[in-house]
Amino acid sequence: MNTLVKLFISFFKIGAFSFGGGYAMLPLIKEEIIEVHGWLTNSEFIDILAVSEMTPGPIAINSATFLGYKVSGVLGSVVATVAVVLPSFIVMSIIIHFLNKFKNSPYSDWFFKGIRPIVLGLIASAAVSVAMDAFIDIKSVFISMALFYLVTFKKLNPIFAIILAGITGVILY
Repeated sequence: MNTLVKLFISFFKIGAFSFGGGYAMLPLIKEEIIEVHGWLTNSEFIDILAVSEMTPGPIAINSATFLGYKVSGVLGSVVATVAVVLPSFIVMSIIIHFLNKFKNSPYSDWFFKGIRPIVLGLIASAAVSVAMDAFIDIKSVFISMALFYLVTFKKLNPIFAIILAGITGVILY
C-alpha cells in the first residue's frame, strides 16, 4: 500500500478515535507512527512534539503536519493534516445539524461526563510515555521538574518556560 494512503488512514483513525484534544491523541499518534509503521524513532517523535508544542496552533494538527512531512515530504504533511482534521469536521457537521434537537437532553450531558475520565487517562498516558523517552539523565529530570513547578505553581508564562528550557539545555548540554 502506498505510504500516502497509509499516512491518511493512520491519521484519519487518530482523528476519529481521539477525544479531548491534541494531548489525548499523543498515545495514538505514537502507536501508529512508531510501533505500527516504524516511520520514526522515539527520539524523533519527541523532537517533533517539542516543535509542535512551540509552534502556534493545535498540537495535534502541528504534529500531523510535521510527522507527515518527515514521512513523505510536503504532500505527506498535507495528507496527514487533512486526515487528522477530517473526522472532527464530519462529526461537527453532523452534530451542528442535530444540536438544537438534543441540546437539552440529559443523555448528551451524561455522554460527555462519561468521556471526561477517558480524556484524563489518555493525557496522563501521553505524559508518562513522553516522560519515559524525554528523561535521558538527571539533568533532564531536574529541568522538567523545575519548569513544571514554575509553570504550575508560580504561573510562569509557558512561552518563557520554553525559552528558559532551551537556554538551560544549551548551558547544561
